[in-house]
Amino acid sequence: MAKEWILNLATNRWSLNKKSSVGPVSQWIRECAPKTMEEWESFYYTRLSEFLKKKGISIPPEEYLQELGRKLYVKITEVIQAEIEEVTEEDCMEYIRNLVINRTYEGYLTEIKTIYGKLEKLLGVKIYPAPDEWDRLYNVDFYIPVGPSFIGLQIKPITYEQTPEIHKWKKWMENTHRKFEKKQGGKVFIIFSIKKNNRKEIYNPEVIEEIKKEMEKLKSS
Repeated sequence: MAKEWILNLATNRWSLNKKSSVGPVSQWIRECAPKTMEEWESFYYTRLSEFLKKKGISIPPEEYLQELGRKLYVKITEVIQAEIEEVTEEDCMEYIRNLVINRTYEGYLTEIKTIYGKLEKLLGVKIYPAPDEWDRLYNVDFYIPVGPSFIGLQIKPITYEQTPEIHKWKKWMENTHRKFEKKQGGKVFIIFSIKKNNRKEIYNPEVIEEIKKEMEKLKSS
């Protein structure tokens, strides 16, 4: 298990499994739709050979993969080994502290400054962190006071792969959000945040208008 972890770490670090190194394997295997491993291997070597020729590499595909393996071996036994020897006990202690304290806090501030900050700007109101009790009882992260009532907000980070699951999350939290509305007077809105070009964006921007309508409704009630 440890050996596989090291191999995987080094392969990813030096991009030896990327499209630029081994070709678009995910695309190729779907084109091949192989019934056996041998069928896929034959198809892959054919495509890889064409791929290498376009890059001006004139060695057989089997030998090319062996060369990638040799490169990986050198990176592990020479580069990583040298780096490991430079690591001290103090480095490890400081790294753990920095990971748990500094980076967690910085990540929290980043989220606040992006989605939380964007919401305040788009809605033109002050948004407040919800009490811990609200988080536990209602699945609410933030709230907006409107007269005697409160609107609840929940920020849910997602990936593009998770977008089809949005309706499920809404269903799972439907009961707790209904309890919040009954108790606090305003609805709860889920803001899905997604990472795009290394920046967090609001995936469902239409929720902004829905929140504004709820604010107007509460003001006039």
